[in-house]
Amino acid sequence: MLKTPSSNVKHAYTSAKEGSLADRMVYSARQKIYKILSQKIDLENLDSIIDVGVTANRALILSNFFEKHYPYSDRITAFSNDDASWMEEEYKGLKFVRGTALDMPFEDGTFDLVFSSAVIEHVGTAQNQSKFISECFRVAKKYVFITTPNRYYPVEFHTLLPLIHWLPKKLHRKILKVFGNSFFALEENLNLLTRGGLRRLCAENGIKKYELVSSKFFGLPSNLLLVAKK
Repeated sequence: MLKTPSSNVKHAYTSAKEGSLADRMVYSARQKIYKILSQKIDLENLDSIIDVGVTANRALILSNFFEKHYPYSDRITAFSNDDASWMEEEYKGLKFVRGTALDMPFEDGTFDLVFSSAVIEHVGTAQNQSKFISECFRVAKKYVFITTPNRYYPVEFHTLLPLIHWLPKKLHRKILKVFGNSFFALEENLNLLTRGGLRRLCAENGIKKYELVSSKFFGLPSNLLLVAKK
């Protein structure tokens, strides 16, 4: 769920540039995430999937990696507050719907799988993050798979800065402003999560059938993956 007005501009939520080493490295990490997803959930036997938070930016290799890998695009609904309607032309049979993930225009249990990659850290406050998870579980029929960067990974992938995101959040945001990164200094644009934070969000929403696994990058857990059953 991104704020870029077109696919020709820089991705609002990453410092990576098209074809850069960072772009390729993040894509490699996301390939590992897709492999874990396919191990945890039988994707072949799903009839309907929603990808919550696709991006309108089509230039970066890392963008919309689920659609790049999943062979049955006619089973996918791509959802975002960006205008990513171009995906309907690129992926045969895919349906694009525009809206907000905090109030999705779908009936309860509409999709066999609700998939969302690196979105929850961009919806704002902890209250909004709880609402995000609530909505994902509401529209899911069988499974929910949500990924987010691990706050305790040494490098913060959005800013590409090391370690300062381990500081208290208020101090972290002040330092980002000093570095001239006022965009990511705002909670509404970046609110990193930990394992404990994800467990708390699940508890708030009465979610019990889940596991938290990690995707590793250079041997350390870089991404947290919430895998849940309805």
